[in-house]
Amino acid sequence: MLIESFQNDKIKNVTKLLADNRFRKKSKVFVVEGQQENERALQYDFEPVEFFICENIFKGKLPDSKIHQVSEKVYEKIAYRGSSEGIIGIYKTKDHLLSAFVPKENSTVIIVEGVEKPGNLGAILRSCEAFGIDALIVADGKADFYNPNVIRSSVGCLFGMEVYEAENEETLEFLQKNNFNIYTTLMDETAEDLYKRDFKQRSAVLFGTEHSGLSDFWVGKGKNTLIPMTGSIDSLNLSNAVAITCYESLKQKKG
Repeated sequence: MLIESFQNDKIKNVTKLLADNRFRKKSKVFVVEGQQENERALQYDFEPVEFFICENIFKGKLPDSKIHQVSEKVYEKIAYRGSSEGIIGIYKTKDHLLSAFVPKENSTVIIVEGVEKPGNLGAILRSCEAFGIDALIVADGKADFYNPNVIRSSVGCLFGMEVYEAENEETLEFLQKNNFNIYTTLMDETAEDLYKRDFKQRSAVLFGTEHSGLSDFWVGKGKNTLIPMTGSIDSLNLSNAVAITCYESLKQKKG
């Protein structure tokens, strides 16, 4: 049956999942828009619940799950990108407990404390995945992993990354227990260049919020590290700073 009404209960449900973080968490499902993003979710064993397909737009192979056909007008209502690609999937969320992470001997992890902007979190995920970071840990996080903007800006990289969430205390305990070199990004005179840090051993680099940096909790907990710059600006966008750090880790391991 073709769904043509905005008042259809399933369409109302999708709309609420897109807009309401609390409803998404309570329902334990999330929305994935776009062919590439849905392919990645399936590739990395996220469990699909149902799909909404607009036949006039969708050109890919139909997924082997429950499918609802929708009109173009309805699809444009529930799709952030309007008429793009013609597929929206609903998937079950996964747990992201830090205790499940088993680091390798030379693992590099990125830790972002209190990150608030979904777009930044998505961009960070994309850099971590691209440069072979072993895990992203969100400490005291405020952004929802399954926010549509996270999935969109990460181009589905969320699905293939080891991603965990924990409070600061649990994060520090995990790093110490597993003998990580801890590199903080506090702005003070003790900071040394990123390029002098050794990423061939277990390493964790910590970044703070977009507006105020790392909290006082991390003072004295690691070796202060900075990205050397020659311009008049003394800081970078959070996602850019993470990307540079990820590349330096990869360069050292390949070098």
